Amino acid sequence: LITELLEGKRRQFQIEKKYLRKDSSSIWVSNNVSLVPGTERVPQFIMALSEDITERKRVEQALRRSEAYLAEAQKLTHTGSWVWNVRTDALFWSQEVFRIYDYDPEKMAHPTWDFFERVHPEDRPKFEQRKKRMASTQKERADSEIDFRIVLPDGTIKHLHSIAHPVIESGDEVVGTVMDVTEQWKARAELENAFEEIKQRTEALRRSEAYLAEAQKLTHTGSWAVRVPQMENAQGEAGQGLAVLPRFGWDASYWSKEMYRIFGLDPDSTPPSFMEVVRRVHPEDALYYTPVVEQAIRDKTDFEIEYRLLLPNGQAKYIHVVGHPVVNASGDVIELVGTAMDVTEQHEARAALQTAFEQLKAEETELRRMTDAIASFIYVFRPDGTAIYANQTVLDYTGLTLEDVQREDFSRIFHPEDAERLLEKRHEALARGKPFEVEKRELGKDGKYRWFLVRYNPLRDDQGHIIRWYATGTDIEDRKQAEERMRDENLALREQIDQAFMFEDIVGASPALQTVLSGLVKVAPTDSTVLITGETGTGKELIARAIHKHSQRSGQAFISVNCASIPSSLIASELFGHEKGAFTGAVQRRQGRFELAHSGTIFLDEVGDLPAETQITLLRVLQERQFERVGGNRTLTTDVRVIAATNRDLTAAIAAGTFRSDLFYRLNVFPIEVPPLRKRKEDIPMLVEYFVKRYAEKAGKHICKIDNNTLELCQSYAWPGNIRELQNIVERSVILCSGEIFWIEKAWLASPEPVRQELLGPLPDTLQNQEKEIIEAALAESRGKVAGPQGAAAKLGIPRSTLDSKIKQLKIKKHKLISEQ
Repeated sequence: LITELLEGKRRQFQIEKKYLRKDSSSIWVSNNVSLVPGTERVPQFIMALSEDITERKRVEQALRRSEAYLAEAQKLTHTGSWVWNVRTDALFWSQEVFRIYDYDPEKMAHPTWDFFERVHPEDRPKFEQRKKRMASTQKERADSEIDFRIVLPDGTIKHLHSIAHPVIESGDEVVGTVMDVTEQWKARAELENAFEEIKQRTEALRRSEAYLAEAQKLTHTGSWAVRVPQMENAQGEAGQGLAVLPRFGWDASYWSKEMYRIFGLDPDSTPPSFMEVVRRVHPEDALYYTPVVEQAIRDKTDFEIEYRLLLPNGQAKYIHVVGHPVVNASGDVIELVGTAMDVTEQHEARAALQTAFEQLKAEETELRRMTDAIASFIYVFRPDGTAIYANQTVLDYTGLTLEDVQREDFSRIFHPEDAERLLEKRHEALARGKPFEVEKRELGKDGKYRWFLVRYNPLRDDQGHIIRWYATGTDIEDRKQAEERMRDENLALREQIDQAFMFEDIVGASPALQTVLSGLVKVAPTDSTVLITGETGTGKELIARAIHKHSQRSGQAFISVNCASIPSSLIASELFGHEKGAFTGAVQRRQGRFELAHSGTIFLDEVGDLPAETQITLLRVLQERQFERVGGNRTLTTDVRVIAATNRDLTAAIAAGTFRSDLFYRLNVFPIEVPPLRKRKEDIPMLVEYFVKRYAEKAGKHICKIDNNTLELCQSYAWPGNIRELQNIVERSVILCSGEIFWIEKAWLASPEPVRQELLGPLPDTLQNQEKEIIEAALAESRGKVAGPQGAAAKLGIPRSTLDSKIKQLKIKKHKLISEQ
């Protein structure tokens, strides 16, 4: 990470580490490491801000442990939990709810009310009515329970029991559970069937006791029968005078084998008396057990009761009893028949779930106390980014309440300059589902903004789905102020450098040069096309490179092309590339300079020398940003900034028909004219000093003074080759200089070229004819040779490129002159 920081691949990084203290305790520390750029005076350095996040780590571990406990409890009891936001209509399901409703969590990342389609048609009205009650105003909401059925895609029917509870604290959420009670319903249905069979064919069932016992064993349900004694009333009539019957006078006439197993008795023993059964009932439950049975006999109605049974070993069972009075022809109750079911497992499951909920609630309370005590900002968000919780530190700073946090749009406390950027970045980062961080300014209750670094981390369930986002905010106002001071210091240093009259490698303080630099600074940040004009050797490419370096494309390529140095037959291939077989020698596809400069800058030096057909292609690139390779038919698009330069008078070239006017207007969006050295003589001493220092260091020489006569000589010379000529002469002089004083041989500057007048427009015909005759004479004398010591350019005292341009402009035919000789 440090290597990537130093190489510029990243601006900063954050890493969390666990450290061991000398007392053997450990702490977690978050380190935010960034690279502070250096200056010429202050070297770059790495700055790290450390934060103790031990409490946050403990909070995260406690929360994950609580989530695991709850998930195990739900899986054990076939009970899922859910949350419904009444305001946003958003649903949250635990994994057990997905299993109950037979939905794939991978395909249904965010639950919706579409599951309502699986509710049994007969149960939908009461389901809808319950939803309306839950969605009513907060004051009208109350706890509710409902039993309903769902129909799965394969036709399977499940029986579900759901409990809902409105969360008073949030005001917008309803939490609840849903339990799969299909097995209980099946058992109850079997019991009802068995119960009907008992009522209709009591004697027949007794004969088939083995069959019934197997069914009862399967359902943990035993059947029983109790004879109710008859007594005579005062008139001697037989009747059911229960009010005067001695309690516990009934004897069991029949017990199935499952009843013996439930009560822990020997199946071969005699059924216990009613009194013996009552003694086994838990003392707290015995108070209401007998009255319920007696009431059922008096009213001749069925009864249902649940109580705890104490076993001989001291353990307790939960028994669910259903009874039915058998009435004779006289209307008297002669017998009680019924079933007893061992429901201990269901009670234990409910108790486990209740314990888990209570533990979760206690840990949540403790968790909030811990987070409220932490000085950092702590937030909890739903998967969609809506807020659930903020710790006391957030509330104290913003002046909001927890209810405000859950209802308010957090973007209103962002600085207006940050809001749009933050919301867009946060939305994209939440969608990616990976940890991320943002720097932002938040408004405090004192009306002032402070900078915070907020880190977001997702919490996932076993299937990898995000169920919560946790964010921590750290106050970085002091760091931001330190960075601001550093930027101010860098600006101050930059201004000092500017005061030394240097812009990159462009040296000088003359008004003419400052005009050029002023335009450079203004146009560099834009993508506008720039046309740089000026004589040979004035530093046009240096200006172009400075524009690129200070543009938004500075991190991309800068491709330089000298259009005059490439044969006209190859210039199109050089600029735009060619396909394999496009021409002789094209053995493979080749990318052109425009493709290599994609997203960067291309510098077209001596653009006035482009052939006519290449000018057309370049015009299309500037207009449409499109071109084709030579020999190809596929249109390529390019995103490149064009900077062109020339020492030719393009206005004269347009008049002569050698340069397209429409291309000129496309290139001349922002013109910059670089002055010749003779127009900025006040810069010459500074340039001499700059080049002397540069080449002396390169040659390993110690030169501490420049001869005054040399400076005067340099300022009196016209420098037809401009800065390039000055640079070459200084380099030559440094090589020859043997002492600490720099000097230039006067003979090297003895025959200055007559100062050429700048052309403001096309030459008059007479002057053009004169110029043509002079050039033709020089070419004839040099037998058509342009360059070299004996070439026409040397005889005329002008650069070769200038002479080539004049030959093309005046349409001089060199070969004709040679043949005439």
